[in-house]
Amino acid sequence: MPEGSEPPQHPARRREPHAGPAGPRRLRIGAGALLVAAGTAYFLLPLEGLGADRPWLGWPLFVICLALVAALLLRQVRDVVLETPQARSGIMISLLMCLAVLVFSSGYYALARQPGQFTGLHTRVDALYFTVVTLATVGYGDITPRGQEARLVTVTQVVYTFVFLTAAATALTRRLHSVVAGRDRHPPPNPPGSSTPGGRSGS
Repeated sequence: MPEGSEPPQHPARRREPHAGPAGPRRLRIGAGALLVAAGTAYFLLPLEGLGADRPWLGWPLFVICLALVAALLLRQVRDVVLETPQARSGIMISLLMCLAVLVFSSGYYALARQPGQFTGLHTRVDALYFTVVTLATVGYGDITPRGQEARLVTVTQVVYTFVFLTAAATALTRRLHSVVAGRDRHPPPNPPGSSTPGGRSGS
């Protein structure tokens, strides 16, 4: 190299951000914390006051919560259909389906405070049980909606399940299948020093 000449300056190599599982892990932790908070609120909030005492507050709040969950579910279903990259639809769909169950359970429990609406529904666990039984279309018959409002909410849950929760469950199944298929097509590389399928250790 001639005197006075400087060695060529190579631009500093940009360090790519580590694409580890920190993001999905944080999302799972956040979704789990939100679900625990919603379940705790379901068992602790004074839902009795949303029945006969304040119907002007209970019904709009019930409708708004269901509409919000439905809108978020449709957005997640759209991300699955369009195969939006970096979408975490599996976690969000599971969370939103659980929230929908809690919303209907809250509505049933508030309605059960009114005389003549339900037979056999006395506690919040009863309301949660009846919601899951209605969702699964089992119908044991131990809890029965008697009043017009109770039957209206029950029919609403059945329609809501057919329209939104069924679409969400289908999208969730499709998402899980695509994740499994992607892992089969692109298996993770073997770490250094691990044995390869041929029996030789990587160098």
